[in-house]
Amino acid sequence: MTKELSSKALARKPQRPPPSLKFQKFLLYLLVTCVTIFVLFQIQSLRTPSTTPAALPPTWTSFQYWQNLISKTEITLKSCTKKLDSTASKLKESVTFLPLKDLRYAHAAQEGHTWFMSSMYDTQEKGEAQYQQFPSNSSKGRLLCIKGHDNHDGAWNSYALAWPEALPRNATLMKGLTFISNNHYNYANLWHGLSALVPFVSWHIKNECATPSRWILYHKGELRYKMAGWLRNLMEATYSETVNIQTFEGFGDDEPLCFEKAVVMRHSEGGMSGENLMQVYDLVRCKARILCNVSLEDSSEGKIGMTLLMRTGGRSFQNESEVVRIFDGECRKVEGCRIMVAHSDNLTFCEQVQLMSSTDILITPHGAQLTNLFLMDKNSSVMEFYPKGWLKLAGIGQFVYKWMTRWSGMKHQGAWHDPDGDQCPYSEDDRRCMSIYKDGKIGYNETHFAEWGRNVLNEVKRKKTEEASQGRLTNSHQCICA
Repeated sequence: MTKELSSKALARKPQRPPPSLKFQKFLLYLLVTCVTIFVLFQIQSLRTPSTTPAALPPTWTSFQYWQNLISKTEITLKSCTKKLDSTASKLKESVTFLPLKDLRYAHAAQEGHTWFMSSMYDTQEKGEAQYQQFPSNSSKGRLLCIKGHDNHDGAWNSYALAWPEALPRNATLMKGLTFISNNHYNYANLWHGLSALVPFVSWHIKNECATPSRWILYHKGELRYKMAGWLRNLMEATYSETVNIQTFEGFGDDEPLCFEKAVVMRHSEGGMSGENLMQVYDLVRCKARILCNVSLEDSSEGKIGMTLLMRTGGRSFQNESEVVRIFDGECRKVEGCRIMVAHSDNLTFCEQVQLMSSTDILITPHGAQLTNLFLMDKNSSVMEFYPKGWLKLAGIGQFVYKWMTRWSGMKHQGAWHDPDGDQCPYSEDDRRCMSIYKDGKIGYNETHFAEWGRNVLNEVKRKKTEEASQGRLTNSHQCICA
């Protein structure tokens, strides 16, 4: 049985939905066609000349003739309806579900189609996020259906395409727009979670700011039920809607969910141009500031906010007080500079938005807290710090925040790699050393830090002075999707 479900009452299973307008038109067209053919056939028979005028039927015979004609028409219509029902039934039974996680592509999980919905092709436009949309021309008007809710093995979850008029047996039709994300990492980490959801924001901008009724989150085809609180707050600010994550509660493994409209992303921000990424970060920054009612200061006043955003545990500074002392000393030498010291895990989402909005220079170790950098005004500066061993062994992943500064319109002012730290029993090039260096502590170099801080402060001061002289303002609450 086909059922509809509103986003407000996911567990309820309402009556079978009425046929779509398109399907009703098809039935009417089929009905009219059958009747027309039958009537034309009978008219042709009446037009066939008889041998004598006496062959014309009397009034009563004519009445019987038309009565027989109506009876035969009813039989024809019943036959057409029966054939139509049979065809719809066959279409329902012909829907084939395939595993969401295709193990044939496990050796190249993030390449090509990826092992998530491996039979489907993405829509690829130059500079845009790669995505799939249902229904669409590429799906030939069919809807996306998903079955199963396993959170340990994506191969146990499956997907299929079905015609709106012939959904699979026992399916539930979900009204509205559904965002479906597959992430190769996770939604608890700020950076990995945001990189998976950025393309949805881009699609949102390009499609008249359409907002989703629900989200479905996958990690390698395995269902996930939540995202980091910071990420949820950011998405709720961006879409001005509560993030409704589909849990499949109340549905069995053999009860498919089909979606009136669905957008699927499985490549994160891959393929997006710098211009589009900049547009995305402009929107989420603007919406976050509105949500948090951030009062922005006039940049022409020449004030400089220098923020030390600290970590606890791995990749934290060994001696925070000394690092603060060094940069505070340089800040005091510059008129209008004020230093702020904070730990991101002690701040609410809106407190982080407020802090970053008043920050011109961000000083922080490499880590997820750096994801906040796009919340600063554009052209702000970032100074990044690493423990021993990262430059040589960490791979390209260590540069994600350097890329993010470019994508969001900031300036990466370089990084400092601590030459000292725990000793590794293997050679320095041995990748096994990374397990030792990964969460190492970060020391300090007073001479280097002071000179580095001084140079960045002077550069920012010059920029602020220039902006003040030209009367330029960099802050605005005019969002794209207002």
